[in-house]
Amino acid sequence: MGSYYLLIILISLASMWVSNTLRRKFKTYSQLKLRNGMSGKEIAEKMLLDHGIRDVKVISVQGLLTDHYNPQKKTVNLSDNVYNGRNASAAAVAAHECGHAVQHAQSYQWLQLRSSLVPIVGIASNLSMIIIIAGLVLIQIIPFGFEIAAAGVCLFAMGTLFSFITLPVEYDASNRALDWLQRKNMLSREELDGAHDALKWAARTYVVAALSSLATLAYFAIQVFGNRRN
Repeated sequence: MGSYYLLIILISLASMWVSNTLRRKFKTYSQLKLRNGMSGKEIAEKMLLDHGIRDVKVISVQGLLTDHYNPQKKTVNLSDNVYNGRNASAAAVAAHECGHAVQHAQSYQWLQLRSSLVPIVGIASNLSMIIIIAGLVLIQIIPFGFEIAAAGVCLFAMGTLFSFITLPVEYDASNRALDWLQRKNMLSREELDGAHDALKWAARTYVVAALSSLATLAYFAIQVFGNRRN
């Protein structure tokens, strides 16, 4: 188990490093003003129109890092700094979220798969830990304690699967965003490089999260299946 704890420490350190680097990058590129003077809202609306998407609204939401695309309501939700921002960071985030809208419009398979798992993962994430812990306690008391804990591990595995399915969705959205920004000459070379760098580090947060979930799943699997009574 010593090697497992070492792995967890390394993943935690990597997560902190990636998160800190991401914040630093976004702060740096938020100082890089766009030569075209467009706001994140204007960039998002243009990208949607260029892809023939006219039934998606771009709206402002409160908070930091609250940017997301809502496929049910068909809204691109941008935080205040992105919605009103006229810098490379705002352009990158706005285009990335519109990348998800394009995925939705074009029935991108990985997005469809992730969306189909959302209801299941929502339940699994709330119950898995409780069921695993209860099962581990009950293993020593009742015959079917193992089955309860194993069910919890399976639920947690759904969340881990979801985190890995998220990776191609996020990387593809960034690629679509950067391709459009370059193809339409929306940004200067310096601005485009900044947008690329910002989205690269944003994507890495999902990689670290997926690895962390996998390591946690492995830990619980070892605890549960290692304590099984014959």
